[in-house]
Amino acid sequence: MSMGTNTPAKEICTSGASYLMCPLCNTCKAWNMSEICTMAKLGYLFDHPGTVLFSVFMSFWAVTFLEYWKRKMATLAHHWDCMDFHEEEERPRPEFAAMAPGMEENPVTGVKEPYFPEKARLSRMFTGSMVIIMMLCVVMIFLVTVVMCRGIISVMMFHTGSPVLRTEAGTIANISGSIVNLGLILLMGRVYTALAEQLTKWEMHRTQTQYDNAFIFKVFIFQFVNFYSSPFYVAFFKGRFVGYPTNYGTLFGMRNEDCGPGGCLIELAEQLFIIMVGKQLINNVQEFIIPKVKAWRQKRTLAKVLGSKATHERQRWEEDYQLVECEGLFEEYLEMVLQFGFITIFVAAFPLAPLFALLNNWVEIRLDAHKFVCEYRRPVAERAQNIGVWFNILEALSHLSVIANAFLIAFTSDFLPRLLYQYKFDNELNGYVNFTLAYAPLNYTEYPMCRYKAYRDNSGNYTLFYWELLAVRLGFIIAFEHVVFFVLRAIDWIVPDVPGSLELKIKRERYLAKQALAENQEALLVSQSRGATRNMGHTCLSPIPKYHLS
Repeated sequence: MSMGTNTPAKEICTSGASYLMCPLCNTCKAWNMSEICTMAKLGYLFDHPGTVLFSVFMSFWAVTFLEYWKRKMATLAHHWDCMDFHEEEERPRPEFAAMAPGMEENPVTGVKEPYFPEKARLSRMFTGSMVIIMMLCVVMIFLVTVVMCRGIISVMMFHTGSPVLRTEAGTIANISGSIVNLGLILLMGRVYTALAEQLTKWEMHRTQTQYDNAFIFKVFIFQFVNFYSSPFYVAFFKGRFVGYPTNYGTLFGMRNEDCGPGGCLIELAEQLFIIMVGKQLINNVQEFIIPKVKAWRQKRTLAKVLGSKATHERQRWEEDYQLVECEGLFEEYLEMVLQFGFITIFVAAFPLAPLFALLNNWVEIRLDAHKFVCEYRRPVAERAQNIGVWFNILEALSHLSVIANAFLIAFTSDFLPRLLYQYKFDNELNGYVNFTLAYAPLNYTEYPMCRYKAYRDNSGNYTLFYWELLAVRLGFIIAFEHVVFFVLRAIDWIVPDVPGSLELKIKRERYLAKQALAENQEALLVSQSRGATRNMGHTCLSPIPKYHLS
């Protein structure tokens, strides 16, 4: 609705040949800023004042959602009599019992149980941590590879000679790199999940809860870096180390990546769309096809084993046995937690993320319902008081989202530069585009008088406005975080973790339990006293023994 009031976009579109921009790569040619008119208009859809309000709203929503989820967990735990379920009640895992080297008495139950030395477990966990760090380094190597791939594609587009490809070179390179990145993300995720499972088994955790928490932590740490490293790079590092004409920064002989003509925020939105929506589409297709393929293979294998017996009319339990064994809910939880990160951490750059998450979850509910009812055997129920370490991860993501959105608004978007320019120079942003462009240094002879986006003087030094803007950005981050975290703490304090009606039920049950215990103790004392009275009566009526004096 406010596209018509976007003065900077109007200035770009009507600039013609007024702004000759410096080449974006060492072998590229100069270009006119008016060529990015469309990108400037699209960029305003993701970079406008409403982004700040929406980011604050999503931060409040995330914490409110978690507070009400605590209430839901308490209600479910009470309904299924798991309120007082503790890990000490769990029996050792069968795999742990089979591989444990010795037996030791449980200090809680007093029963001898399989035992594995804690020192040996810590040593194995340390070794596993080294493997995790190595895998994270592999992810970083792939990230650098994708960055270089984007640079090569961008240079190739510039050298095609086509005006359209040259104008859209950054967009084509960003989309191509994002697709390659998505493929690497999914591939590495599969490899590492299998590796993390073997590492967790090798660490010899005693209970299923300990095993699940260790496995979840390993996989999430890797998947967090795997999925979010590229968006974090675009949001906070891309375009920060470019330098300026005659003093460009390089990596492996290539000039460091600069933000595209439309800015880094729209590139981040494109990348988030491809990674998030692409992952959702691939996962939904897999969840629909893979269970059916597994069920078909299961039936075919059993038919070969049974032979002629497979033709007779089967009982219901025989048909259920042919279904695929349930593999647990780990993948479902991981998918939802990663989605929660996408719609909270980067919502300032991609406000449509919650909408795509909602549409995906509508489809996901029906696919999961069909999968668990029609394709999988009924899983064995396991007692749990809550969702365990998953909730701690969700809380960490909600707090990280506040910090990430504060930095996105302050350093990646143009919200604060425009606000400061309005305050100091012109409320209507007239002349803003020209103000944000610096002239190339005088010793840059290839394209003299070309422009580049920076707050620098003709010698390449930062201007006073740059330092004023830096102070405003840091002040905004501090103010944004303090205000949002204060409101979040207020929400946490106002909304109780246990609903009032449920708390009343729990108090009533405890009162009735104490009353029943008191009545039972009183009845026991009465029965004991009556028994003692009868014994005394029998003692009084018994004959007195005769003693013979020696």
